This record gives sequence, C-alpha cells and structure tokens, in this order.
Amino acid sequence: MLEITGTIAVDRRASFARRLSAFVGPGLLVAVGYMDPGNWATGVAAGSAFGNSLLWVVALSSAMAIVLQMLAARLGIASGRDLAQMCRAEYGHSTVIALWLLCELSICATDLAEVIGTAMAFQLLFGIGIVHGVCLTALDAFLVLYLQRRGFRYLEAITAALIATIIACFAFELALAHPSGASIVHGLAPDPQTFRDPAQLYVAIGIVGATVMPHNLYLHSAVVQTRRFDRDIDGKRDAARLATFDLAGALVLAMGVNAAILILSASAFHTGTSSSPVELRDAYRLISPALGASAAGVAFGVGLLAAGKSSTVTATLTGQIVMEGFLSLRLRPWVRRAVTRALAIGPALIVVVIAGEHALGRLLVLSQVVLSLQLPFAVIPLVRMTGDPAKMGALASPRWLRLAAWACAAMVIGLNVLAVAQLI
Repeated sequence: MLEITGTIAVDRRASFARRLSAFVGPGLLVAVGYMDPGNWATGVAAGSAFGNSLLWVVALSSAMAIVLQMLAARLGIASGRDLAQMCRAEYGHSTVIALWLLCELSICATDLAEVIGTAMAFQLLFGIGIVHGVCLTALDAFLVLYLQRRGFRYLEAITAALIATIIACFAFELALAHPSGASIVHGLAPDPQTFRDPAQLYVAIGIVGATVMPHNLYLHSAVVQTRRFDRDIDGKRDAARLATFDLAGALVLAMGVNAAILILSASAFHTGTSSSPVELRDAYRLISPALGASAAGVAFGVGLLAAGKSSTVTATLTGQIVMEGFLSLRLRPWVRRAVTRALAIGPALIVVVIAGEHALGRLLVLSQVVLSLQLPFAVIPLVRMTGDPAKMGALASPRWLRLAAWACAAMVIGLNVLAVAQLI
C-alpha cells in the first residue's frame, strides 16, 4: 500500500460541503487520464476525418468510465485494498502474473502517448527536435518525485491547475471556431456507419481505449484511500457518496474536454466528407489559419503540453500501485519511474529513427487501441469483486449497477472482437 494512505482527514462531524472539499482530489487525478495526449490524437483524428459523427462514442465512453470508476472507488473504500491487491488475493499465481503484465503494458502504452504528446508540444512551442524532446521527457521523473515529496494535496493542486489550463485553451479555441450546434446534436446520435467502416471503427475503438483507461481503475481504487474516514458502515457509505460526487464532477470536465477536441477538429479541419485524419503536429500548424487567429496555435500547444505533464503524475502513481499490489514488490519511486519512462522512450525513438516523425501520430492512435484491448482484463475482475457481498459487505454493487457494469464490459469486448476480426 502507498505511504499516502489515510493521510487526509475527513471529519464526519463537519458539514457536507466541508467533507466534500476534503474528498475532492482523487477524481481529478483519475480525470487526467481521460484528457491525455492519446485522447487528443484520437479526438483530432476522429473530428478531422469524420466530423462530429463519432461524438456519440465520446459520450458513451465517458458514461462507461463513470460507471467503472465508481466501482473502483467503492472497492477501495469497502475493502481497504486496491484492485491489484484484491486480484492477488483472489486468483492463482499464474493469473496474477498475467494480469500484472497486461496492466504494465497498458501503463507503458499510456506513458508512450505522454512521451509523444509532450515531445510534440516541445517541438511546436519551442522548436525543439522530436528526438531531443523525447529525451527531455525523462526529466518528468524528477518532476513527479518532487511533487510527491511536497505532499499529496500539493500533487492534486498542481493537477487541478494543469486541467484548468487545458480547459481554458479549448474554451478560447471553441469561441473562435463557432461550431455548428446542429452538427453537434446530430453527432450525439449513434451512427451504424461506424460499425460498417473499418476506418471509423478503428478510431472509435481508439476513443474507447483513450477514455476508459484500464490502469485508471487500479489507480482510483488506491488513491481514494488517501482519505481517512470512519471505517464503520456509515463512514464507508458516506465516503462512497463523497467519492461519487468527486468522480462525477471530474469526469464531466474530462468529457467536456474530449468532446471539445473532437468538435474543434471537426470545425477546423473536416471537409464535409470522410477524409484522411489530421495528426497532432499538423493540427497545430493548420489551426491558426483555419480559425483566423495566430494565438490559436499557441493555445493548442500549451494545452497539449499541460495534458502531457499532468498525465505523467498518474502513470507514476499507477506503476507503484500495481507493482506493490500484484507482486508485493516495492521499488524506489525513482527506479520505478525510470523503468516505465525508458520503456516508453525506447519505442518512440525507434519509430522516429526508422519511420520518421510523421509516423508518431499513428503510433499515438495505436497506443490507445492497445489500451482498449487491455480493458476487459481489468473490468471483469472489478465487476465480479464489487458485486460480491463477501468482499464488499453492505457496499456490494446493487443490481442496477452490476447490470450497467456488465453491459460496459460486454460492449468493450464486443468492439474489440469486431476490430480484430476486421483487421484479420
């Protein structure tokens, strides 16, 4: 268990507003994973190629994320253990190792997106070459370690400031873009063409993978335990209610950012018919002339940099959580961070050297598809455990929540099977 467990007190006798203010934070850390550079890549690709027609996928993915993250928070509050620890107690050794390796793969895919996104932002804003930018992202390890030493509340505050920066950048750009309201409403209706067109389906699965991130389920079940609350049934119920408010508010913000990315891309780059997706690097170059304001490109680059930096925090925390939870193995935080970042920097550098910088955008989208393929291996254990009264007590999921969670799992698995079949 992380040393930060139970470090932030929640006074049960205080008013609801004061208790909620003490509980706000874990939801923001989770929300960061829903607006990282991988989300930017899939949102820009979807909007530029297909207009607002995949906006319904963003909305559906966000609803799925709220359901599943709610379960993750309940698991941590009810059991006092995170999802990785529960898996180690529930399954045999070989299954635990397999789940751990799959989780590590999802963390590396997430970190890869952060490396590429941050390196692109360095290049776009400061003219730093991609290779040098990728190498500079190694310094993120020291940033995260510094923030962790300052205290968990400080970490949450910095994360909130970076999220506010991203929101401000998109609010400014959407004000310039004047998107079509009718097109947005139309995009919220499911389109059967998504399932018939392999290109649309590929991007749609990337959106799901970028939105419902498997490692976030492990993260949330652990960081919710940073709050020190009464461990009787009433205290746990109150904590679960506060965690739900915290989560819902944060993920609504994340959904707004993801929708804004797609809507902005559709307004600025979509030609009216299906076309080739625009990549992040090209989006920065094209967005200023498209919106008629030179500041639009700068806002895009600043938002991308903030997204990459904020996502770094959660990847580091999750790496510690899953290694300790699955293997009961502790590494020094800087060693863990160095290993994770090296596994992300390596593929990025190889792609730049062999295929060139233009291939990084496709690698970003591919990393999100990989995340989607990992989802069932985190979702299924989570749904099973949170529906078991023997493990959850009075906080076991009610029937409606179990059905909603299994529906999410079935949808993710179905999309993955369909995508693999079409690729084959």
